[in-house]
Amino acid sequence: MVKENCGVVGIFSSDGVNVIPMVIDALRALQHRGQEAWGIAVPKKSPIKRLGLVSSASHEFQKITEDYASPAAIGHVRYSTVGKSNLENAQPLKVKDLCIAHNGTIANVAELANLVGGCTFTPQNASDTLIAAQRLVSLMSTNGKLGSALSILKNEMAGSYCFTFVSDDNAVYAARDPRGFRPMVLGSKEEGGVSIVASESSALTAIGAKLVRDVVPGELLKFSNNGMESEMFSEEKKRAHCSFEFTYFAHPTSRMEGTNIYVARKRIGQFLARKFPINDADLVIPVPDSARPAALGYAQELGLSFDEGLLKDRYSKKGPLRSFIEPHQSDRVEINRWIIPITDIISGKHVVVIDDSLVRGTSSKAIIKALRRAGARKISMLITYPPIKYPCYAGIDFPSQDELATGSIDGVTDEQIIEKIRSDIGADFLGYNDAQNLANAVGIPHDSLCFTCTTGDYTTLGIKPTFKTRAEVKGE
Repeated sequence: MVKENCGVVGIFSSDGVNVIPMVIDALRALQHRGQEAWGIAVPKKSPIKRLGLVSSASHEFQKITEDYASPAAIGHVRYSTVGKSNLENAQPLKVKDLCIAHNGTIANVAELANLVGGCTFTPQNASDTLIAAQRLVSLMSTNGKLGSALSILKNEMAGSYCFTFVSDDNAVYAARDPRGFRPMVLGSKEEGGVSIVASESSALTAIGAKLVRDVVPGELLKFSNNGMESEMFSEEKKRAHCSFEFTYFAHPTSRMEGTNIYVARKRIGQFLARKFPINDADLVIPVPDSARPAALGYAQELGLSFDEGLLKDRYSKKGPLRSFIEPHQSDRVEINRWIIPITDIISGKHVVVIDDSLVRGTSSKAIIKALRRAGARKISMLITYPPIKYPCYAGIDFPSQDELATGSIDGVTDEQIIEKIRSDIGADFLGYNDAQNLANAVGIPHDSLCFTCTTGDYTTLGIKPTFKTRAEVKGE
């Protein structure tokens, strides 16, 4: 399976303003979605790509801004689950006169590859984005317009996708898959006549743009000197918004499907308190950083003390990064070493630890061990997301069952799974949220959210996956 979950942006200025500084700022605001590589594409040039964080190339910003000056551009930040972290895998990609950036997963990439001349890639440089782009360009050569090509491609392609494109005729396009798995928003800024599409509204805020609306699933937007044009390449009505965005992935300042992420996470904490009211606790603490609003909501709902019992060391090399989207286990362990307990807050206390998810168990085990060393009397751990039992094929990095904390689940009850994980991570109590409770807290109907990683039901993606080990997935 070739896939990556990332962040995309597309910006167009009808006044001819150079949008490159805005693209850079927008990508920095989407950095939480990918920390391995980033890139920018403009018409009639090869995309520029760099490894690492956007800010690590700050010494180049002025030169990039001058060399790639354009009123039309797209950008991409990447975290990967396939191949190596190298520039060959970075985006945007260029195919003929179209550059493309992608957030999501093409689940049937091998089948799609057969439509563009066979499976000619290797696991080290594989890209479902490249295959999709080649097929799109091929369809456009016979059908003319991008919308017509997408309306055909959507029937050939299974999976999740938000695309941004920039063409050599100075137009920017954006498309969101028919089920709306991955988020995408539209914004505008009067100064410079700027239109922007991005994975999250945090990117709009970064450039001083206003959120107009979510891009509708199945919608194609085009920005050019003729203004903004919208067409639907799919009339699919069923939605499958990624529920994991609401607990972990999205930035807390973002608005997604009409809901502010911070407010949603706080409500998730409140609803979690009603499910698991641990009234004899002395203290509620979050695992930094994305669990903080849920922990606050939990504490407020039960009238318990809330405090910061764990802090990230922001001065270490890895401390500020997000462990979940690090591609290598050694890096995840290194990051968690720099989550430091505050002994004076924790010692002698019954602590309720709130975390946004429990995927591999690496973080939870290390954190509980650190809290024990800091003198915690009792540790109850609550997880805002339901048990993750199955691989994700819609763009989140848990692609193999052998790396999940739940392990092999055949013939085992949920209670037995949770008890095993509780024992493995060393907590006195472990409680998971359930899908319906999470949906109620977010305020989106349960059947409009994707919970495939908890149910194993892949019908919304239109696939029946063959589960692989992580080594097979990564081509290691």
